[in-house]
Amino acid sequence: YAIDTACSSSLFALQQAVAAMRSGQCDAAIVGGVNLLLKPTCSLQFHRLSMLSPQGMCKAFDASGNGYVRSEAAVVVYLQKASDAKRVYATIVNAKTNTDGYKSQGITFPIGAMQNRLIREVYEECGVNPHDVVYVEAHGTGTKVGDPQEVNSIADFFCKDRPTPLLIGSVKSNMGHSEPASGLCSIAKILIAMEAGVIPQNLHFQSPNTDIPALNDGRLQVVNKNWPFNGGLVAINSFGFGGANAHVLLRSNNKPKAPAIQDSIPRVVAVSGRTEQAVSNWLDKIEQNPRDDELNALLHNIHSANIPGHLYRGYTLLGADQPVKEVSQVSAEKRPVWFVFSGMGSQWAGMAKDLMRLEPFAATMNKCAEALRPEGVDLLSIVLSPDQSTFDNVLNSFVSITSCQVALVDVLTSVGIVPDGIVGHSVGELGCAYADGTLTAQQTVLAAYSRGRAILDSKLPPGSMAAVGLSWEEVKARAPPEIQAACHNSEDSVTVSGPPEALSKFVKSLQADNIFAKEVASSGVAFHSKYIEAAAPKLRKCLEEIIPRPKPRTPRWVSSSIPETAWSSALAQQSSAAYHVNNLLSPVLF
Repeated sequence: YAIDTACSSSLFALQQAVAAMRSGQCDAAIVGGVNLLLKPTCSLQFHRLSMLSPQGMCKAFDASGNGYVRSEAAVVVYLQKASDAKRVYATIVNAKTNTDGYKSQGITFPIGAMQNRLIREVYEECGVNPHDVVYVEAHGTGTKVGDPQEVNSIADFFCKDRPTPLLIGSVKSNMGHSEPASGLCSIAKILIAMEAGVIPQNLHFQSPNTDIPALNDGRLQVVNKNWPFNGGLVAINSFGFGGANAHVLLRSNNKPKAPAIQDSIPRVVAVSGRTEQAVSNWLDKIEQNPRDDELNALLHNIHSANIPGHLYRGYTLLGADQPVKEVSQVSAEKRPVWFVFSGMGSQWAGMAKDLMRLEPFAATMNKCAEALRPEGVDLLSIVLSPDQSTFDNVLNSFVSITSCQVALVDVLTSVGIVPDGIVGHSVGELGCAYADGTLTAQQTVLAAYSRGRAILDSKLPPGSMAAVGLSWEEVKARAPPEIQAACHNSEDSVTVSGPPEALSKFVKSLQADNIFAKEVASSGVAFHSKYIEAAAPKLRKCLEEIIPRPKPRTPRWVSSSIPETAWSSALAQQSSAAYHVNNLLSPVLF
């Protein structure tokens, strides 16, 4: 709702907002004040009332003060309860208003006694010693009558037995009098002074007003230069020429700005905007300024949910070796999030080295390592080893891939990212089981260990695998009987399995026909084929101990080890030992 008390309107509105929040009518409030000089008639009337300065200056507190100059302003502040606030500039200790009532001198004449009464009530209510106030932002318009009435009232209350001079100033000397918006202009000035640690100079002050004794005897000190400011309690006056008075007491936020966290972990900062330029400007500002973790956290909180009308999104990666930034337009519809888990071949030397700097990742990896320790496996040594030959052992590959996938799920979950869909390739379906909530972290990594242990202990015949650039149907048509199509990776990418000699011969025949074919490292095992069936009994026995009570798979987990025609079968319903044994033996239908 709107409030009009002439020059004190916006501070009256602020007090109303504070009262509403304290009484429980609202939890937060947006308070605005605006003044636009659209018609010359108002200025003419103020001139006829001798309120305006012929020189066009607000010479607040000066002996030559002879009126004010009008100005425009639009100011908005957001009030929150301290417990809800994400960034605190200052705290409102108390705010109060009153009115002069009938005045024999006329409606425009200020009454210092009523102003003084208001100020006393503010401090009595909140129990603050006026000597603790370090600065007063006065209404200070620079008028012959207004300045003495106000400042003498300030001196009478704040300066009695005060050990040091009280600092005083008025933003109107800097920008003119924005009338109904002026109270919030004073608030803005104080908040900036608190942030910058400097109170801006009060302009046009040369000689103290002789009608204000405290300016001449040293009880008051006008801020006649840019004045260092260490924060504290600040009082703000705002008076309407009809007799509506407002007084607000602010306490600066003494919490020091937290220094940037000292680590080398890159940070993703994402923002949204109505235009591509708006997003780019945000990202440029973030990149150009020193790293500010508080600001980045605030931006994350603001942009973590969709904002209506923000059709552009972008991100930058702070602290990366190479600059990474992207801005794009997105639809208003929520896009599904899919977790895709890779299979064999996605392991590499030192694969967890950098990720271990992330606390959720490291915590999960340590949990997985504890689960494997009784089996004689030193997981951390495996995933941190710089030696690629570590993965010549298929068991090491399985536990490394699976544990890293489990830890990555926990990292994403920690920042609120959960999947709408899940799919995995080969051993990646163990990662699916964890993301789907059907296996614990310990069960998942032990299942990966059992998979490797069963293969090693079953003394399987030597096997090889190769990537082929043909369709699933074309591979089946061309492959000799001893070669099996093992992984349907994409429309024109298939992995085949078979005995080493036969597979090498098949690869050469394809290459001779200018068809892409290349043998891939598979630890000497022909996965997802009849050649590893001997490992099934050992694996099933171990998995039944690890997964004694299987949980049902949710619809978001799309199986890549069971044909779509059989998704309604009993085998497909649960994340069971039978399901994961089938995953090892059956072709990957990715």
